[in-house]
Amino acid sequence: MVRRSRLEIYFDVLEVIDKGTNKPTRIMYETNLSWTSLCSVFDTLINSDFIREEKRKNSKRYHITEKGRNALFYHVKFLEGFIQHK
Repeated sequence: MVRRSRLEIYFDVLEVIDKGTNKPTRIMYETNLSWTSLCSVFDTLINSDFIREEKRKNSKRYHITEKGRNALFYHVKFLEGFIQHK
């Protein structure tokens, strides 16, 4: 089993949120992370302005910011170029 780097985990979370999943539990399942790990990732991404947290009455929702969308776009482009030239 290959472990993901911290950077890969950040981009996995950004990708899931960008595709429309915004509930924390769903993000946790789709990225295959523990709750503790996901909370740490959320903190980092929020503090870096890659995602924003929307607090509702009894729940939270997460949305990708323009900065996060740009980072994800360039990450995907880099991977496409890397794979083509390999």
